[in-house]
This record gives sequence, structure tokens and C-alpha cells, in this order.
Amino acid sequence: QVQLVESGGGLVQAGDSLRLSCAASGGTFSDYAMGWFRRTPGKEFVFVAGISTSGGATYYGTSMKGRFTISRDNAKNTMYLQMNSLKPEDTAVYFCAARLDDGAMVRPTDYNSWGQGTQVTVSS
Repeated sequence: QVQLVESGGGLVQAGDSLRLSCAASGGTFSDYAMGWFRRTPGKEFVFVAGISTSGGATYYGTSMKGRFTISRDNAKNTMYLQMNSLKPEDTAVYFCAARLDDGAMVRPTDYNSWGQGTQVTVSS
């Protein structure tokens, strides 16, 4: 399976921006559809964004659309999440995930590999 490592999280103020990165190794990156999820203490994973193998199709959770942008660079084996206009409610651990199957983009159980997560904290 592919190994994933997230980076780019941190502590910012409301209205600020962050860019998260997800570096992949151990597999053919372009074979995987990718996604971002987030989780807060005591809660389940929430879908943030997804992207097709080529990057030609993207998908967003309702509260993220218009503020977040998912992208990928297959030549660099890296996926990105640009987060703008951050809100305190965006505070969470953000995970990147990869899948090979033709599953639903928004379902965590359809993903084969997961990263460790990176903390994003937005203060008011």
C-alpha cells in the first residue's frame, strides 16, 4: 500500500490561510484517488475534499466549498489542501487518504491508506 504523510498544520487566527501537503510513497501515486478528512475530539471523520486520479474532478464538503481548494501534483507525488478564510470551527486534525477502488469519494471506509494527521487550530 501507499504511505502518506501530512504536513503544514499549525495555529492561526480566524480569517488566515494554511496550505496542507500530503506526500505519498511506496506506490504509484497517479493510480490513487485522494481525499482529505478531518476529525475533532469525540467525533467521527468528516469529509473535507476529494480529487480524482488525474486531478480533473474535485469534490468538497458543504462547509468547505468556496474556501478550500484541493489539488495534486502527480509528478511530485503530492496532494495539497489550500484553506482560506479559516474559522474556529475548522479546528481539527486533518488526514489525507488514498484509495484504488471505485468507491464513494466521501466515505472513509472506501479508502485504503491513511496518513497520521496534522493539527490545524484556528483561534478567534
